[in-house]
Amino acid sequence: MAEGFAPWCCPLCGAPLAGENALKCPSGHSFDRAKEGYWHLLPVQNTRTKAPGDSKEMVAARRAFLSAGYYGIFGQALGELCLMYGQPAANGPLRLLDAGCGEGWYDRCIARQFGEAGRPLELAGFDIAKPAVRLAAKALPSARYAVASSFHQPVRTGWADVLLNCFSPFAQEEFLRVLRPGGRLIYAVPGPEHLFQMKAVLYEKPYKNPVQEVEYPGFEAVGEREVSDRITVPAGQLEALFAMTPYYWKTPRDGAARLAALPELTTDISFRFLVFEKK
Repeated sequence: MAEGFAPWCCPLCGAPLAGENALKCPSGHSFDRAKEGYWHLLPVQNTRTKAPGDSKEMVAARRAFLSAGYYGIFGQALGELCLMYGQPAANGPLRLLDAGCGEGWYDRCIARQFGEAGRPLELAGFDIAKPAVRLAAKALPSARYAVASSFHQPVRTGWADVLLNCFSPFAQEEFLRVLRPGGRLIYAVPGPEHLFQMKAVLYEKPYKNPVQEVEYPGFEAVGEREVSDRITVPAGQLEALFAMTPYYWKTPRDGAARLAALPELTTDISFRFLVFEKK
């Protein structure tokens, strides 16, 4: 990856931020780089709680689950799609922005594949959960990471060649702003069969995820890919998998108890990747 690239803009006034460790804008706003390597670019007025996003414990559980390789097909497919659809605006590194990066496992999969392909990459990512960003920055020092919100992205207008949105809020206006004209958005959503066997434990009437074809003004659909597999998750990792899903927040207590009582669970996993181009 190139050193010294500058994806950020000031979250207070919107002007470009420059610098290696202390980022400053022309108005004098300054943001110091944390010792782990990230910047905190989330103004207090853009938060609803003191510690928004996933907790430190949930982030650690997610890292353990993803690092064990259960979602290997996801990381492989995402890297392949970035290589396939990622076109730099000029003859330089691909500028890749991960909106809602979590603890950075997807980014590390992509960075590895770009390195193996000999393709230069400038990778920046942000998430609203500081514990996740802290881990991401420590694990991939060549990237640029920040604590920030998808709906108030501290990213320079038109900076990104490719924008990733993996199971995160769809901030359409901001996505259009930070992507350059002709830039690509890769939007990852659960496939129809994703975690169906887990839902059969949690609920009396499990359902398949709907396959929706949604049009987004300002974007044109240019590609789609679906990958699937079957995994067996031991009891020690089931809680982490459960906590990664929206079901964690809306499952009745008896359903969660049934899942917790299992020695292991074999379930389908399925992911859809929708590729859009900014018009």
